[in-house]
Amino acid sequence: MPPLYDDMGTAMNLAGPPRRVVSLVPSLTEAIATSLPDVLVGATEWCTHPAGLDVTRVRGTKNPDRGAIARLRPDLVIANKEENRELDVTRLRAAGVPVWVTVVETVPQALDSLERLFVEALDAPVPDWLTTARELWTGPLPDVAATAAIPIWRDPWMVVGRSTFTGDLLRRAGVANVFAELQDRYPHAALEEIDRPDVDVVLLPDEPYVFTGTDGPEAFRRAPTRLVSGRLITWYGPSLLEAHTALKWLVATL
Repeated sequence: MPPLYDDMGTAMNLAGPPRRVVSLVPSLTEAIATSLPDVLVGATEWCTHPAGLDVTRVRGTKNPDRGAIARLRPDLVIANKEENRELDVTRLRAAGVPVWVTVVETVPQALDSLERLFVEALDAPVPDWLTTARELWTGPLPDVAATAAIPIWRDPWMVVGRSTFTGDLLRRAGVANVFAELQDRYPHAALEEIDRPDVDVVLLPDEPYVFTGTDGPEAFRRAPTRLVSGRLITWYGPSLLEAHTALKWLVATL
């Protein structure tokens, strides 16, 4: 096979179409398990979808068990620039394990990256769900229907900032991120900067921090809050179809 180039522009030579794949990215685990379940042999403990996924677990996204990965004899490991450490990617490659690294900061970038992953890296057709997701999520941006702040951590509080998949996804649903112009992608913010009367809603996801009905909403006095599925605003893959329905409903009920 000719050399392949991942989203980082790194070249790799594969002997043939991968038949043993380890995914270190929950979004991509769901995508592969949904469309090519027979090739997936390993995934992280954070890879919770699809339900009942039965593969070898290789610890977490930030601390993968490289020895366990090597023992699975993968033809390809799939990682992401944001979710996984460069150190782990470098050491896996040094051990002779091919690693395909994705880069995702916008919805179109995610759709293109997924298509390249399936067609070029996995030598598979474009999944139907990906075609549908492209139809749902591309095109002219809608008018802004609401503004939102999206905390991802508390004590200290951190929020979604500029150039993120989450911010772009919400904007394509008609929700503008009030912190989109800050310099950092995931900046710290004082609670009073988040809990403002000009914020239509504070969206509290269940990952990476697990906000719940008793952990998060009680901190806010001026801005209304909504608990949301982290998977539906941070994952890219089959979840994009569910996210389109859920976010349309969210906007309609604000």
